[in-house]
Amino acid sequence: MRGDGGRPRPDRGPRLSLRRLLGALALVGAVLLLPVSGVRAQRAPNTAGAGVRLDGGRFTVVAGPADARLARTLLASAQAQDRFPGLSAPQARVLIAIAPDPQTFRRWVGPAAPEWGAAVAFPDEQRLVMQGGWAGSDAGDPRQVLRHELAHLALHERMGRLPPRWFDEGYASVAAGEWTREQLLATAVGMVWRTLPTVEGVEAGFYGGGQEAGWSYAMAHRAVGSLLELGGEGGLHRFFASWRQSGSFDRGLRDAYGMTTTGFDAYWHRQTRRRFGWLSLATDVSIAVSVALLLVVP
Repeated sequence: MRGDGGRPRPDRGPRLSLRRLLGALALVGAVLLLPVSGVRAQRAPNTAGAGVRLDGGRFTVVAGPADARLARTLLASAQAQDRFPGLSAPQARVLIAIAPDPQTFRRWVGPAAPEWGAAVAFPDEQRLVMQGGWAGSDAGDPRQVLRHELAHLALHERMGRLPPRWFDEGYASVAAGEWTREQLLATAVGMVWRTLPTVEGVEAGFYGGGQEAGWSYAMAHRAVGSLLELGGEGGLHRFFASWRQSGSFDRGLRDAYGMTTTGFDAYWHRQTRRRFGWLSLATDVSIAVSVALLLVVP
């Protein structure tokens, strides 16, 4: 709002007042002092009321007073494990917000996030929101949850929006060591006879909900795990470099592993059946025997 009643001021020529000159110099100085970084500015949630703020390395953790100990634990964990398979060391600043209650968690993550999520990452903003000490036992180990979400951010920092959801989730699961995904495969009833999906089929399964989504998470974990087993971190690094340069998942596979997407599907299917097929068969046989005993013994 202007304070001169809207009347035009007389032309004073090209003179620059001392006040304006100092203001311009201050602005230039501020720009020059800004940190040089390729990271987008973070749009942090409104953390008013969060009584704890911790900074360490490239991480900032905010939490309520009741979660101060959890905040320190997560910050130490993030700093101690800040490398991810096949990726260069991440450089982006990350905000980790620990919600003090369910209502705050919903407000910070927004309406689009799933109700069941123990944590939600926002890769474009390099921030994540986690449940605090109020979370139930089904939320899992908070350090593993944090590692999973940080893997999403690290992958996005390197690859942008190239990875589809199946790869994004599979990579984060492998990086976090979520071997419960493999336990699901080991006990999956009928896995021996069930047709394993292609990577495109894994992608579609995430939108099926319920057991189908759980199966897709396990399949994604297994597919990315097979890539890591195939060529180690060096192979994964070459794969990422080719994929990023060409924009093609198939091209990345060809350059790093000498196989097409179809060949990769055949490879990870074979590895999965070799590792878990007999366990699944044993589960199937055990169930069949139990049913037979229920029928015969009486």
